[in-house]
Amino acid sequence: QVQLVESGGGLVQAGGSLRLSCAASGRTFSSYNMGWFRQGPGKVREFVASISRSGGSTYYADSVKGRFTISRDNAKNTVYLQMNSLEPEDTAVYYCAAARAIVVVTTKPDYWGQGTQVTVSS
Repeated sequence: QVQLVESGGGLVQAGGSLRLSCAASGRTFSSYNMGWFRQGPGKVREFVASISRSGGSTYYADSVKGRFTISRDNAKNTVYLQMNSLEPEDTAVYYCAAARAIVVVTTKPDYWGQGTQVTVSS
């Protein structure tokens, strides 16, 4: 089992940047494919980005491609989401997720964090 704790959310103006972090417990972090999801006000939770166990493969939702970058540091048991050129539409609670199988990391991860709020003002 792995526990995930997100941090780094906050209030930012449109066009600004934020970096989210997700710290994972346990010694098996490198065994998990990691992802970020978000849920905006009145919206369903949606996939944002994922990264493979080694960090060699990444995948993004079209809505964030070119603006967001996912990365990981297996020595620190941490996954990051660098968010640039933020838009009001990016306002949401952002969730970190982990999955053993890469085929489900974008759809139905095994573990979720508690979420961190990101608010982008216009």
